[in-house]
Amino acid sequence: MSQDIPQWLAEIQTLRQQLAEAHQERDRAYASALNWQKLYEAEARQRRTDAALAQQTLEELRQQLAQMQNASVGQNLGDMLASPIPTEIEQLNDVAELRQRLVAALQTCDRWKQALEQEQEQHAQTRKSLTLALGDAIDLLSKRP
Repeated sequence: MSQDIPQWLAEIQTLRQQLAEAHQERDRAYASALNWQKLYEAEARQRRTDAALAQQTLEELRQQLAQMQNASVGQNLGDMLASPIPTEIEQLNDVAELRQRLVAALQTCDRWKQALEQEQEQHAQTRKSLTLALGDAIDLLSKRP
């Protein structure tokens, strides 16, 4: 029986060493998990910041586009209202002359309508280009380490 005691002590020492190694491995795993969690949180924070900045930029571009559209329409409206048309109509005496003026006014209206449609198409194209550029910028930023 006394011969078994050194063997048991050796086995106990081996088990203690294995237990210490297991504790060290566990501590390393916890440290690694904590490091990965910090990296994940930093990446998530960066993505939220990038998304908020992109949203803010998009909103600013929308506001600028709306202001440009309103300024353009407002300028044309101001030009129309400042014209001396009412006094010209009062001076017309002949129906043929009135018809001629009406045809000219309708033609002008058509030209303005076409110009407005063309401007709207250009704004839509600009909006599309800016949106694509913004998307490309977000993609590039998201690929950066």
